[in-house]
Amino acid sequence: MKRTTRVKCAATLAAVVTTLLAACGTESGAGSDSIDSSDSIKSAADIAGIDWLPQKVTVDGKEYVLPKDAETVQDARIVFKPDADASREDGGESGGSVGCNSIGADAEIDGDTVRITDLVQTLIGCPDPLGEFETRFTSVFEGTHKARVSERDGTRTLTLIRADGDSITFREKTAPPLKGTRWSLGKNAYLTLTKNDTVTGSLGCNTFHGRATVKDGTIEFGRLATTRMMCAGPVMKTERELAGILSGKVSYQQEHKTLEITKAPGRSVTARAE
Repeated sequence: MKRTTRVKCAATLAAVVTTLLAACGTESGAGSDSIDSSDSIKSAADIAGIDWLPQKVTVDGKEYVLPKDAETVQDARIVFKPDADASREDGGESGGSVGCNSIGADAEIDGDTVRITDLVQTLIGCPDPLGEFETRFTSVFEGTHKARVSERDGTRTLTLIRADGDSITFREKTAPPLKGTRWSLGKNAYLTLTKNDTVTGSLGCNTFHGRATVKDGTIEFGRLATTRMMCAGPVMKTERELAGILSGKVSYQQEHKTLEITKAPGRSVTARAE
């Protein structure tokens, strides 16, 4: 990125450059949102293919923060997938959700310049404050931005800044560990895999524990020991179905905060990290 740097100092032309820099400093760009080369992105690889969780939108100096609702935060994510052959029709490979509506767009990334075009979204009526946040987000997201990425305590932050100073701040979403996470299987049902190759949880009414060995994309469940409480008919039916899936060797696929456990074609359950 070409940068124009001018020295701010009332000095004579005869002063040496080092004296000017030491006495007065430099100014790069304009405004508090100027990009420091130390954290400017270098290529699309710096931000593409990563789940970015929207954190806040700044419009005319006012900040709008994503509501801290667990379900909203879990579903919200934006992924940039640059497409050199974008058709320029509405929508594109980039996008995701801000927590309510789904959005799609074309993304071009050239050095630290990110250009979002052809944005489309679903038309679900979202209650405030989420609705207002989403409206502010989409109004800033489409257009041309300068991008910077910073890192703190192992977590990366992406900021997209428009020429008018409006900006969007994202945090990189990281997948929870397979073991040690409580995975919700539905109402009152969950399981937790441990580092000691065991599993504990609930089938919705009765609790269980047993052996569970994770290896090469599979989980091998041993015989599960469960409590013997009598529950309502529909609950017992669901328990039997879950117990059937969580038996023997199963395959699993984790994507972000979801875990799909498959016993056989047509017999699977999708869990969510709590």
